[in-house]
Amino acid sequence: MTKKAIIFDLDNTIYPVAAIGDQLFKSLFRTIENDGNYQGTMGEIKAEIMRKPFQVVAKMYAFSDALTTTCLKLLTELTYDDTIAPFDDYALTTKLTCLKFLVTTGFKKLQLSKIDHLNIKDHFEEIIIVDPIASSLTKKNFFKDIMLRYNLTPNEVLVIGDDLHSEIKAAKELGIATVLYDYLGENESLPGENVITNYQQLKKYV
Repeated sequence: MTKKAIIFDLDNTIYPVAAIGDQLFKSLFRTIENDGNYQGTMGEIKAEIMRKPFQVVAKMYAFSDALTTTCLKLLTELTYDDTIAPFDDYALTTKLTCLKFLVTTGFKKLQLSKIDHLNIKDHFEEIIIVDPIASSLTKKNFFKDIMLRYNLTPNEVLVIGDDLHSEIKAAKELGIATVLYDYLGENESLPGENVITNYQQLKKYV
């Protein structure tokens, strides 16, 4: 093993958001649909909310300022209070002996509730929630901070996530190697990307 540390994303990297999304976001989806001040279809919006941060989706579909504010208030207090199962292959990552970190973007209460129900707290040296409501810091800032505090070079770190425009982009800008976790197999032949569909394939990158 050449990597001393792996930084994981949470949503769609450790568990599938789609498995809980309809239940989790039921009140949010109802609020958006009843308001109607957006572009695009509810089907498109629902799919994107399960893949991207809410603020990004609100801009993509031109939510009105009032609707965005209402949704943000709802999401700030939202928690998930049911069971969540990680991906079947996620257990393979617990056997890795390097340092492991979880860095996830989202609303703090919501992310903490999901982490609690996944029972994964003990798998990581640190869990960092990047909450855009509370701070302007990004995943890139926290990746740099982890390397500084743990005396790691970019070559000693690997970032694993599902979002090319979030954790993957941030890591590449810092010279950190990346692996795109694509459990649906939608991006297996993506040029220039290290893509896996199962954590059994991770061994060649660590």
